[in-house]
Amino acid sequence: MCELLAMSANVPTDIVFSFSGLIERGGKTGPHKDGWGITFYEGKGCRTFRDPLPSATSRVARLVKEYPIKSEAVICHIRQANVGKVSLENTHPFVRQLWGRNITFAHNGQLKDYQDALETSWHEAVGESDSEQIFCFILEQLMNKFGREKPQTEELFKTLTALCQTINQYGVFNTILSDGEFVFCYCDTKLHWITRRAPFGPAKLIDTEMLVDFKEETTPNDVVTIIATQPLTDDESWQKMAKGEAILFKLGEVIEQHTNN
Repeated sequence: MCELLAMSANVPTDIVFSFSGLIERGGKTGPHKDGWGITFYEGKGCRTFRDPLPSATSRVARLVKEYPIKSEAVICHIRQANVGKVSLENTHPFVRQLWGRNITFAHNGQLKDYQDALETSWHEAVGESDSEQIFCFILEQLMNKFGREKPQTEELFKTLTALCQTINQYGVFNTILSDGEFVFCYCDTKLHWITRRAPFGPAKLIDTEMLVDFKEETTPNDVVTIIATQPLTDDESWQKMAKGEAILFKLGEVIEQHTNN
C-alpha cells in the first residue's frame, strides 16, 4: 500500500528532513514507486507538486528536497497503485476548494464495493482511483451538512471522524486531510506521529544517511508534529495510533482526539 506523511507546526517549518527519508521508500528502500505528491500551505494558498514517477528518482522530488519551503501544514503521499493506472491524475494528494479554503486529501489503503453506498451527485473524480472518489464523497457530505459556512472545530472533527468510520467499512482506510489551519488524521491500520519541542535533540533517518540536530534548526518555542505511516527515525519515540483513532492537530498540538476505547 501507499505511505503518508504530514506536518503540523506552530511556525513556518520546512519538512526536508522527513521528506528526504520518505522519498527513498518510493522505489529504493520501499515498493511505493507509482508516483508521489506533496502540498505545502502558505496562509490560505497552497502549492502542490505531483509526479507519477518514483519519488526516489524523481527530479521534481529532488527540487522539493533542495528547496526548503516553509509551511505550518504539509501533506505528502507516495503511491503503490492498486486502483487506477499510474498517471498524474491518480497521483495524491488531491486538492479541492470548500468554504473558501484549499482542502488537501491523501489516502492509504484499498476499498471495494463502496460505489453505490458512497456515491456523489455534484463532486466528480478526475481520475480512476478509489481515493479521489472517496475524497469527493467527503466533500459532498460536508457541503450537504454544513452548507457554505465552515462549522466550529469540534463539530467538524466529529463529522470527519464519523465519515471515516463509514468509509472504513469498505476496506483499509488510513487518511490525512488538511485545510491549512488543521491537519486531520484517521487510522485504520498504520499511522504514527511524533511531536518535537524543546529540549530538541538529534535524529537520524532510517532510509538514508541523514542526521539533523534540531536544536540547531529551531527556537525554544517551536512545536512541530510529524505524522507518517511508518516511523522515519529509529532513535525517537513515535506514538502509534490505534485502529479507529482520529486526531486533529493545529499548530503542532493535538486539539481534538477520538479513540474507540
